[in-house]
Amino acid sequence: MAGLCSVPAGIGPTLRRYGPSLLRLAAGVSVLWFLWRQLGAAPFKDGLRAVTWPAVVAAVTLTALTTVCSAWRWRAVARALGVDIGLPDAVCAYYRSLFLNSVLFGGVLGDVHRAVTHGRRAGDVVLGLRAVAWERLYGQVIQAVVAAAVLLTLPSPVRPALPYVLAGVAGVAGCAALVVRGAARRGRSRTTRAARAVSADLRHGLLAADVWPQITLASVLVVVGHTATFVIAARVAGSTAPLGELVALLMVIQTVMVIPLSIGGWGLREGAAAWAFGAAGLGAAIGVTVATLYAVLMLAAVAPGAGLLLRDAVRRRRDQGQPGESRRPDPVPLTMEAVRD
Repeated sequence: MAGLCSVPAGIGPTLRRYGPSLLRLAAGVSVLWFLWRQLGAAPFKDGLRAVTWPAVVAAVTLTALTTVCSAWRWRAVARALGVDIGLPDAVCAYYRSLFLNSVLFGGVLGDVHRAVTHGRRAGDVVLGLRAVAWERLYGQVIQAVVAAAVLLTLPSPVRPALPYVLAGVAGVAGCAALVVRGAARRGRSRTTRAARAVSADLRHGLLAADVWPQITLASVLVVVGHTATFVIAARVAGSTAPLGELVALLMVIQTVMVIPLSIGGWGLREGAAAWAFGAAGLGAAIGVTVATLYAVLMLAAVAPGAGLLLRDAVRRRRDQGQPGESRRPDPVPLTMEAVRD
């Protein structure tokens, strides 16, 4: 009986390594399959057919601005934690991560690549990972705050339930802060050391008087830029909803998009768009069309990241034959071995 109930050798490490990716793949495929069963392929085809050159140029321009703001935010956080990076290098690294997030499972591997590369160049991979993690988390917190303010002000399908949701989030955040503060004050365990590191990063890093205004402003500008791109996609796709209502719906979609359960961004975004537009009486199909067009515009907008990755690969291949030459290390290839190292 024990032999029948035993777990096959190697299944545990395999699940730990591939389980999260398979979960994201399953979630994204399930949402897209459900939308296809309910709405057919027409909304997706309409989104692809709606692409225009003026919309692409607008998306590329807005994304360039938001990428600079995101890189500025990352640089401010990294400098506060002691792993400085120049703004031009930060912008290039951010473009690489945006492209990788757009074409790989989960939407986070590009950030891992950016963190590991920066950490290796700075001589401390752990600090590089912490800098990127805090930068992304702070940006998402500001996005959530902006979304909550907009959704409390403008009519939307989630407005009636929003006060209860915010109260629950505030309660959870307060409890988490108390736990971290209490754990940082006692003991020498790994949990205590982690709590002290979090507390130190917050006090002397993100919440420092000369840091938080910069990263807050940068984060607000990023949210504004992404929302503007979404509005352009909605108008080009044929949505005639009032601007205020449209912005509220797009805030709902952007909030759901931060959940890392997708296939290169596809899945939850389209599902959230279908639900939000359908609940607002505008039709689920137009929501899927808007989300599809937005995805195509953003893929075109982050294409410079592909060019930078190609340049890195060519440079590594060229320098393999020049081992004695002193040069600056290129970004590491995106592999699980690189992440684990």
